[in-house]
Amino acid sequence: MSTVDEAAVRLTTFSHGAGCACKLAPGDLAAVMRMVQPSTYPPELIVSPATGDDAGVYRLPSGELLVQTVDFFTPIVDDPYDWGRIAATNALSDVYAMGGRPLTALNLVAWAVDDLPLDLLARVLDGGAAVAKEAGVAIVGGHSIRDREPKYGMAVTGLVAPDRLVRNSEMRPGDRLYLTKPLGLGLISTAIKAQKATDEQVRAAVDTMTTLNAAAADAMGEAGVKAATDVTGFGLLGHLHIALNAAGAAAEVDAAAVPFLVGALDLARDGLAPSGTRRNLEFLEGQVDWDGHPEWERLALADAQTSGGMLIAIPQERASALEAALGARGIAAPAVGVVTGGEAGRVTVRGHPAG
Repeated sequence: MSTVDEAAVRLTTFSHGAGCACKLAPGDLAAVMRMVQPSTYPPELIVSPATGDDAGVYRLPSGELLVQTVDFFTPIVDDPYDWGRIAATNALSDVYAMGGRPLTALNLVAWAVDDLPLDLLARVLDGGAAVAKEAGVAIVGGHSIRDREPKYGMAVTGLVAPDRLVRNSEMRPGDRLYLTKPLGLGLISTAIKAQKATDEQVRAAVDTMTTLNAAAADAMGEAGVKAATDVTGFGLLGHLHIALNAAGAAAEVDAAAVPFLVGALDLARDGLAPSGTRRNLEFLEGQVDWDGHPEWERLALADAQTSGGMLIAIPQERASALEAALGARGIAAPAVGVVTGGEAGRVTVRGHPAG
């Protein structure tokens, strides 16, 4: 039995990083995948790992498309219930990013049994279950292991109609880019771990990370969106670069239009960025044209997000339909850039973050 005082436990002290900032750096992941023997995929696999998309998509005999994804990470906040909610919201997000609807989930748990009370784990699972219930998702089981560093997440299965499938590789020159959640989650999560985040910042970050992307997915379907990706561990510019690479296009981002959570830019100025954000910036070296931006602005724009928003691309002539669909659902989603022709994966950043 644990002798840990539960009220005094700071879960973030058991984590080497913050949420999705714990992911392998995109460059490291790409290097590993180049060493793995290439797979041969059946024709029923509509979306494979080849395009670095948010989830795999498999065509069922009925013609419906099955969406599969998995995500888990170390504690990003100290409250176990909130951690569970955040991890579940983040895991479901990849299905929404494909235009789909999540149906079932499996819990993934690693727990420091000798150091952390089991009732804290129960609170984590309760948080995940609360989000699953909100999303109409059935948790059908899971798997657990003992681990010195606690981790939690979900493997998720969903469905998407063929005419509603959204891919990162469908971005085309002339498309406008919209972002449905503000950035700064990695910066604030790091401040939480360092006990430098304000109560206002913690509340704003938790509220953002526990907001399902279901409404954004509905808006995408209503507006006929074909291209999007959710913004998580590789940051806004990292995920945009990957999508553009798959699409064979480039883009310009208006940094002044990119929304940030309260105080996030101040944290970036103070250098309080997670290691995952710094790795994102390294990965983007030579891929982004910076207009004289200082390092703190680059870190802010490359910040590793956890349970971030959708980055949606839509042709100019349908942009008003998307804006109306998002607005009707109460989603503030500014236009933050435009897809252009040019070198595949190239991103040009104009202007400077506001604030």
